Amino acid sequence: MIINYRRYLKRRNYSSHTVKNYLNTLRHYVLWLDVPIEQVTARKINVYIDHLLGKRREPKTINCHLGSIRRFYDYLRFEEELALDNPVKRGVLLRLAKPLPKHLRDSEVSRFLQVLKGRRDRAMFMLMLRCGLRVEEVANLTLDAVDWRRLRLYVVHGKGAKDRVVYISPDTREALVAYVKQRLSSHVKKIFLVEKGAHKGSPISVRGIQKRMEYYARKSGLTLSCHHLRHTMATQMLNADADLVSIQDLLGHSRIKTTQRYCNISNLKVQRDYFKAMQVILQRTGANPL
Repeated sequence: MIINYRRYLKRRNYSSHTVKNYLNTLRHYVLWLDVPIEQVTARKINVYIDHLLGKRREPKTINCHLGSIRRFYDYLRFEEELALDNPVKRGVLLRLAKPLPKHLRDSEVSRFLQVLKGRRDRAMFMLMLRCGLRVEEVANLTLDAVDWRRLRLYVVHGKGAKDRVVYISPDTREALVAYVKQRLSSHVKKIFLVEKGAHKGSPISVRGIQKRMEYYARKSGLTLSCHHLRHTMATQMLNADADLVSIQDLLGHSRIKTTQRYCNISNLKVQRDYFKAMQVILQRTGANPL
């Protein structure tokens, strides 16, 4: 049954990372169960939630478990045609806090850029800071995805298996060209390669990039991650009066609501909009400022 489910996920074109996560959470669930899968009730699911809370799992992690389990029961019902109700009800998910996206101030961006060493690292992090790429998208970027003449690149199979086009700023192009010219190998399709050790010349992994970010975070004294650079790009563009829909396209957000979260932290734009609107209101009403 699990093997068939794995094949089903692959047919649905889920990424290997997603398939691995779904099956891993499902394995934990099945090992915990003391009744057949078909006999699980909504009450049993509540007991499983209590079990995960007892193991001090974060609410977001628990919701991921529940989502995977619910998806598996949907598969059993609609694909395997088993006569069962899904025990993971929609209202069972834990409420999550919604912190605002974290971004770097302009002075912090300068501080971060000053500590970067090596052409590879500068190119990798400029792609996040200026183009809004996710760390996985940087790791998977290939040479043929870059359109040097039109200053754009193609993100293939981004999050949600979506493709999109993003544009390359002049300083990012400069960093990317500098790295490619001295790149170790011309035979590997992926752009960013390991530069030292036993794996020298092979594509750098997502974890490898994250470790470099952790190193620079310590060196600069900043609290930041790869995703902070992506948030910074969105916030800076919004503050520069870029259209929200354009930012949504560049970031590859499925819903405009996700992009709208940046409006809550884009204080410069809110400030400009407020005083601009107030000027119109005061002129229209004839009010005199004190």
